[in-house]
Amino acid sequence: MTEAQPKLRAALDGIPVYKPGRPAVSAGGAPAYKLSSNENPYPPLPGVLETALETARSLNRYPDLACSALTAELAKRFDVPESHIATGTGSVGIAQQLVQATAGPGDEVVYAWRSFEAYPIVTQIAGATSVRVPLTDGEVHDLDAMADAVTDRTRLIFVCNPNNPTGTAVRRADLLRFLDRVPSDVLVVLDEAYREFIRGAEVPDGIELYRERPNVCVLRTFSKAYGLAGLRVGFAVGHESVAAALRKTAVPFGVSQLAQDAAVASLRSEDALLERVEALVAERTRVRDALLAQGWTVAPTEANFVWLRLGDRTGDFAAACERAGVVVRPFPDEGVRVTIGEREANDIFVRVAGEFLKG
Repeated sequence: MTEAQPKLRAALDGIPVYKPGRPAVSAGGAPAYKLSSNENPYPPLPGVLETALETARSLNRYPDLACSALTAELAKRFDVPESHIATGTGSVGIAQQLVQATAGPGDEVVYAWRSFEAYPIVTQIAGATSVRVPLTDGEVHDLDAMADAVTDRTRLIFVCNPNNPTGTAVRRADLLRFLDRVPSDVLVVLDEAYREFIRGAEVPDGIELYRERPNVCVLRTFSKAYGLAGLRVGFAVGHESVAAALRKTAVPFGVSQLAQDAAVASLRSEDALLERVEALVAERTRVRDALLAQGWTVAPTEANFVWLRLGDRTGDFAAACERAGVVVRPFPDEGVRVTIGEREANDIFVRVAGEFLKG
């Protein structure tokens, strides 16, 4: 006898499942490296592990719902009012809250494509409609086309800067011109998960743009440069009405006390952070230069990864990397995103890339 199934929202039909980077699996005792998730290869910053262990003694208690200490630290760091800050389970968790707060059935969310693969998921969960605008031939956001795509149904726009998975970044003049074209009642979310890795002088700091524009909200995370990916803590900086909406849509006690205290300790270890980020940026340059010397076309990257446009060769390349001991992140029939990791892992990737290009 077939029992009736619970009725679920039709908006969930066909939602793509988020695909995390595959873990590295050692074969025959050989070292294996995971370059598929844009993780920081370094351990937690000095003092962070000790702080987390001390906090772990109170795991029987609920965390601070308001994330008070972290909010105060962030407000001081970025010189913004505490009421303009909202925390969440990584920047992706906050992104979902922003869609929930702004869009529903009949509304539209605009973003570039390819970009962060969570955007279509969180949009469809809210019952809203995705409007995907193709990247330029240079793998950058086509901001003019995105502005043209705005209609009276548009409620939110994501600008991933630098863009995941291509690593490319939009410049200040282009972004300002775009923002001037967006209606003031449409929220523009500058997703800056990789902000710390930017070295281009013309790439704007979203927090500076937010100060003069009430419809701009900035997302940041502790998962990448700060190396707290396993604790899931991020934050948004937006004007008071936006930050208040985020607090309303947040899962109560979603950010653990462990994550809150580790994030505060990380913010107070800036010298070590800057040293590690500089090392990763230098390694990023070395890897990209090696790929260019081999004959690859590699878009300039401002993140902690590189992007290879491979088309229908994507699966073969990812398989070749895995056989050699590194796992990369394939996007079928498009390309691969490869995190800058340990030097040994990067060397394997570069070697495989050279061999693959020779055929």
